Amino acid sequence: MSTASVAPLRPAPHAVTRDAVVARQVDFSYATRPALREVSFTIAEGEIFAFLGPNGGGKTTLFRLLSTLVAMQTGEVLMLGCDLASQAAQIRLRLGVVFQHPSLDDKLTVRENLIHHGHLYGLSGASLAARATELLTRMGLAERARDLVETLSGGLQRRTELAKALLHRPSLLLLDEPSTGLDPTARREFNDYLCELRDREGVTIVLTTHYMEEAERADRVAILDDGRLVALASPLELKNSVGGDVVVVRAAEPQSLLPRLNHSLGVQAQLVDGAIRLERRDGHRLVSNIIDSFGAEVQSIAFGKPTLEDVFVHLTGRRFRAGEVG
Repeated sequence: MSTASVAPLRPAPHAVTRDAVVARQVDFSYATRPALREVSFTIAEGEIFAFLGPNGGGKTTLFRLLSTLVAMQTGEVLMLGCDLASQAAQIRLRLGVVFQHPSLDDKLTVRENLIHHGHLYGLSGASLAARATELLTRMGLAERARDLVETLSGGLQRRTELAKALLHRPSLLLLDEPSTGLDPTARREFNDYLCELRDREGVTIVLTTHYMEEAERADRVAILDDGRLVALASPLELKNSVGGDVVVVRAAEPQSLLPRLNHSLGVQAQLVDGAIRLERRDGHRLVSNIIDSFGAEVQSIAFGKPTLEDVFVHLTGRRFRAGEVG
């Protein structure tokens, strides 16, 4: 919960007319462990779409499916008008991918990484050189083009990864935890580049993330938990679904205080990670009532407008933990 706000993303200036990705009833299991359960969604052309969830929620498996790294098991996925199960090769030609773990060659220069990647897509000669120069300039890498990748900061390496993924002009860009390892400033700059791609070229961008502020800047967010899609809407719509301010009360004996607080104030609070949590319009007024009635037992109390983490708690009954494994 936080009172800090994130500036909403500008709507894409171009018209959205078709779906870039359509998934219907997708299931995937590792041996006997389900990783995805009846997942269905659509992603429109020219939008930034974020999959948000804790580790173990299903994001990585879904990314591996969409990037054609693993084969479909059950369900149907159409990407750029092609069937993922039978036309993966056609999809790859129009797909750009930035993996969570670096895929650059540290011993090559920035420009050499792009040139070698271009060869994999049949690019060569003057057109490849011009495209590499164009992307290096756009990503602010022109002055570092001759530097070895191993000498770059994490933020500059991430820009190089993005330039490489865009070299063949993909229609759809997939990014797996793209801000991992970046400091807050580099993370904001990287996300700004994604917005420019959407706005200037209409590239559809799909990313997985466990950073709330990164998901806040997407056009729409799908929340995954335990392999299930539990919500899908714009960040604002998701936060509005919580239904009011979020009030969190910490007390020495929260289990004892909870039923008395509910009865006295006529609320439906719940225990979440050892704290009493409730949702209520005009939460600031409730704060004074709690202090008046139970001030001696309260250690701290806070309230604020809902965040995406509050949405996750609202839907699952537990806090969002980025390091959670399932």
